[in-house]
Amino acid sequence: MMEGATSVPVLRMGVVGVGSLGFHHARILADMPGVTMAGVYDIHGERSQEVGRQLGVPVLQTREGLLGVADAVVVAVPTTAHEEVAVAALESGLAVLVEKPIAPTLDAADRILAQARRSGAVIQVGHVERFNPAVVAAEPFLDEMLFVESHRLAPFSRRSTDVAVVLDLMIHDVDLVGSLVDTPVRDIDAVGVPVLTSSVDIANARLVFESGAVANLTASRISFERMRKVRIFQRSGYLSLNLADGTGEFLRLKGELPALGGASGASWAADAFDLSAIVERIPIQGDGSDPLRRELESFRDAALGLSPPVVSGDGGRAALAVTLAIQERIQSTVYGSPSLTGASAEPAG
Repeated sequence: MMEGATSVPVLRMGVVGVGSLGFHHARILADMPGVTMAGVYDIHGERSQEVGRQLGVPVLQTREGLLGVADAVVVAVPTTAHEEVAVAALESGLAVLVEKPIAPTLDAADRILAQARRSGAVIQVGHVERFNPAVVAAEPFLDEMLFVESHRLAPFSRRSTDVAVVLDLMIHDVDLVGSLVDTPVRDIDAVGVPVLTSSVDIANARLVFESGAVANLTASRISFERMRKVRIFQRSGYLSLNLADGTGEFLRLKGELPALGGASGASWAADAFDLSAIVERIPIQGDGSDPLRRELESFRDAALGLSPPVVSGDGGRAALAVTLAIQERIQSTVYGSPSLTGASAEPAG
C-alpha cells in the first residue's frame, strides 16, 4: 500500500470488467480521495483501452497484471465469472468488492467466502441500495417492522433478458428489506410470469420473517414506467421511501386517537374529521449523494481497516439464498418443476 504526502494510506484500486457498471466504478474511483487507480482490465481489450483513454487511468493487458499492482479490486465481470476473478484476487491477498449477486450459485458463493477466510482479505458485496440517500435519511425513524412493501418496475430492455427478473431486479429489495428487518426468512410464497422472454418478467414474493414481519416484493421489467419505492409499516408509524429520487416521508400519530363519538363513531365523519390534526408528516430528504460513490467509499474504508464492510460476503450470500429460493418457488408454482431455467444463469451486476 502506497503512502500519500501526509502519510495517509492511499489504496491502489483496480477494476476488473469495465462494461456499463464497471465503467462507473472506475469513473468514481478515478477522483476519490484516498484512492489511486492501479488500472482497469477487461477481457475485451478494446473496451479497456477506450475506458483508459476516457478516464485517464492505466490499462493492464492481463488480469494477473492488474492483481499484481493493486491493493483492492472491484469485480464487475459477468456473474458467471465472479468466482474465478474473486478467488484469484483473494488468493493474492487483495480486498474485493464483488458486484451483486455474489455468485450464480450458493456453491460458488461458498467457495469465494472460503477463500476470503483463508486469506483473511476483506470481501464486500455490491448491494448499492443499502447506500440510497432515502434509506440513510430514514434510519432515525426505523423501528420494529411489521409489514414492508416494495415495487421495483422498469421498462423492457434487452439487458439480462436471459435470466428471470428475480435475479435481475428483485434481489435489490431482497437484500435491502432483509437488512432492515434483520431476522431470518421463515417462509416464502412467490409467483411469476414470463411475458416477453423465456424467463420470468414479472414476479411477486411474500416473505415471512422469524420476527413475524411480512414483506411483499414486486419486480417487473416490462413496465411502462420506472418505480423504485419501499413502504414500511411499524408500530411507531409509516414510512414511504422513493428510492429513485432519494426522498420520502414518515407519518406518525401526534398523540392518542380521539375518542369515538358513540357506537356509530359520528365524530369521525369524513366531512368533519381532519386527519392532519392527529397525524404528523415528517419529510425525509436524502443528501443527494451518489449511492455508488457511498458504496465505494465504504469499501475503501473497509479495505484500509477503518470500518467493517457494510455488506459482508455472508450478507451477500444470504440475499442470494433467499433470491434463489424465490425462483425455485416460482418454478414449482408456475411450471410444476423444482428447477427453474436460468436460476444459475448470468444476471447483471
